[in-house]
Amino acid sequence: MARVPQIDERVTLGKVILSAETAGLTPEQFDRLCRDNRDLRLELTARKEIVIMAPAHSKTGSQELEIARQLANWTEQDGSGIAFGSTAGFTLPNGAVRAPDASWMRLDKWNTLTGAQQNSFASAVPDFVIELRSHTNTAAELQEKMTEYIENGAKLGWLIDPSEDKVYVYRPGRTPEILENPPSVSGQSVLPRFALDLTKIL
Repeated sequence: MARVPQIDERVTLGKVILSAETAGLTPEQFDRLCRDNRDLRLELTARKEIVIMAPAHSKTGSQELEIARQLANWTEQDGSGIAFGSTAGFTLPNGAVRAPDASWMRLDKWNTLTGAQQNSFASAVPDFVIELRSHTNTAAELQEKMTEYIENGAKLGWLIDPSEDKVYVYRPGRTPEILENPPSVSGQSVLPRFALDLTKIL
């Protein structure tokens, strides 16, 4: 009789983490798991942990929408890339499947993907990512996540922490910059002429 892999379960702030390392979970199996459980928000870590996240609290959901609205409006005007909301998942080179709260990718990169790849957890790292800290996230776990994005190819990342009125700006090869209660934050050379208005978020 085949041995059933043991699944280690941990419950932390607002999420359940299942260790599936010994189960040999493939990207295709994780994709099927997500399709079979469409009402759940799932991510897969590079350590083959399945992260089951609770729905966002009401205020956080409103803040996420405001961030996505501003990014989508700029993207439409600029025309050089494509924006994604919090439900879009991407397969990183380290094997993790992550879904930033908002993200953006250059069109030339997006257009290199086939239709099938675009309709999966695309194996392409967004050029720009945003994570918004909620009451169910620790600063440490989101900082680790932001570092992961940058190490896997993102050009710019913002970790927005309303509880501390701070924005952490991540760039390749540089120590994160900490902005204290900024009224806005600039997309710099990655998203030229984009500035996120933070007055409704911080």
